[in-house]
Amino acid sequence: MTTSNLQNILAQLQTNEAALPSHIKSVQFLRAADKTGIPILQQGDPLRMTFDDINGDEADYYYKIIHCDFNWTPSQLSKNEYLDGFDDIRITNYENSFNTLQIYSHYTVNIPNEDTYGLKVSGNYILQIYDDNDQFVFSRKFIVYENIASVGVEIKRSRTLTHINTKQSVHFEINPGKSFFFRNPEQTVKTLILQNGDLQTSITNLKPQYTSDNKLVYRYDSEASFWGGNEFLFYDNKEIRSSTANIKRVALEDLYHHYLYTDVVRANRNYTYNPDINGGFVIRNLRSEDSDTAADYVWMHFTLQCYEPIGKGELYLYGDFNNYELNRNNQLVYNKESGFFELKILLKQGFYNYKYVLLTENNAIEPGFISGNFDETENIYTVISYYTAPGARYDRVIGIGEANSSSISN
Repeated sequence: MTTSNLQNILAQLQTNEAALPSHIKSVQFLRAADKTGIPILQQGDPLRMTFDDINGDEADYYYKIIHCDFNWTPSQLSKNEYLDGFDDIRITNYENSFNTLQIYSHYTVNIPNEDTYGLKVSGNYILQIYDDNDQFVFSRKFIVYENIASVGVEIKRSRTLTHINTKQSVHFEINPGKSFFFRNPEQTVKTLILQNGDLQTSITNLKPQYTSDNKLVYRYDSEASFWGGNEFLFYDNKEIRSSTANIKRVALEDLYHHYLYTDVVRANRNYTYNPDINGGFVIRNLRSEDSDTAADYVWMHFTLQCYEPIGKGELYLYGDFNNYELNRNNQLVYNKESGFFELKILLKQGFYNYKYVLLTENNAIEPGFISGNFDETENIYTVISYYTAPGARYDRVIGIGEANSSSISN
């Protein structure tokens, strides 16, 4: 087996998205402004992903598409069974930055295109990017669904008294209507529940509690509950030369440096509503109509005042801008001189939502350790329904449903 083939196999078996290489930045999927996290597309909808290479040398990149099962491992389908056209195609749609201190090349992957016409089946997918040496660079997950079943979703306060003010429970029903019949639903139907599109904190594979005329009903409490969290923090540096309500100081060195005001622990404070975009980010430059290539890169300085003991845990900056990943690139480091946790990270100009999370020594994410957990917090919940018919070779996605916790009830 050649080294190239071995690398391809290892990349295909990879279910966890690795940290981006240092030269790849600002990976984005084109979608509605209120959508964050993993992209969820109806079958036939176009897909668009963009990213920057700050080496700025117009390097050649290629994309491959892998169809996966419910657990994000490659499915049994061959390429021609799920892909209409070809992949392993060079990305020819790219532009260089214009009038920026940080040079970069901006790449765009559009599907369908003249080589890849579309995706034949629903399910989980991974879009992989390779360089011209066939070396794996990075990947992103997305989901394609068929509009077969309706999924009704309601958000409830927890019925557990100790969590009534801190957790939000997701109740839902899956109704395929009269044209589709579930066979052995306890074994063939799987579910995925997301809060703000974040796969890291998802709840999977709940069994239906009962059925009613082919409708599957899920009324779990603790099993389908999420920590409410708090509204995301934000900053906006669309004007790169000026400080704002969230940016304390601006300095120009090799690039611009923006120093944010110090954030504090909110877990011990009362909840205060603050509109956010649920962890998302938008690239924009106030002085240009083409932010894709005219928005500059800025060294953002985050500072957190935290006197709560974290033991052997670690604090991370968290949001859609880094794919909700926890890695060394977004880990805060304690500065003994200042007494604060600090992080410097290179980000493209724009409007960003972010928050701080704790990774415990047991590798559990505590999203409310810094921000607190409140049942009033506005979150978007998405329920995705999968169906694998007896004898089928892949997991179909047959419907999705959404609800906003702003309509939470008892």
